[in-house]
Amino acid sequence: MTTDTRETIMAVARKMVQTRGYNGLSFRELAKEVGIKSASIHYHFPTKGDLGSALARRYTEDGLAYLSGLRADSDDPQRWIKGYTEIFRMALLNDNRMCLCGIMAAEYDDLPPEVRVEVDAFTDVNVQWLSEVLSTCRPELGADQSQQQALAIYAAVEGAQLVARGRGDLGVFDATIEAYRVAGLLP
Repeated sequence: MTTDTRETIMAVARKMVQTRGYNGLSFRELAKEVGIKSASIHYHFPTKGDLGSALARRYTEDGLAYLSGLRADSDDPQRWIKGYTEIFRMALLNDNRMCLCGIMAAEYDDLPPEVRVEVDAFTDVNVQWLSEVLSTCRPELGADQSQQQALAIYAAVEGAQLVARGRGDLGVFDATIEAYRVAGLLP
């Protein structure tokens, strides 16, 4: 099996999870969409938990690279936050998908332990990045306050995405994010 097959499996599985959730991920359907036998998927990912944790880990790594790039490309905290909310918006623009780790978190009780660890890592990366941004935007905040506000921002943006997806209306996401700005939740 080639690395290309593994990457194709991950790409198709990511789309499946972002549209149907972790519980909607089926090796049989995945094999059919990729055009291989189910046994070939098991070659790369012995269990659904192995695949789920690999997806969440990659999603976290890609997200961290994106977030790091936002701060490297600009000194403007407003652009950082706009870029942050924009990545959640882009998932909606891409076939009304959800944040992969956000949709997995909604099924947290059903996730194998190895997937939970990776979903938690995604949350931690987001909260840490937002906390660092807040320390620049709102230097008067203490470390604990920055962490609490960062978690509130993360939860609010994930929630805005969920509601917009449920309504099938990107305008709901945009209006909610703007309302967060006006209310002072977002810097």
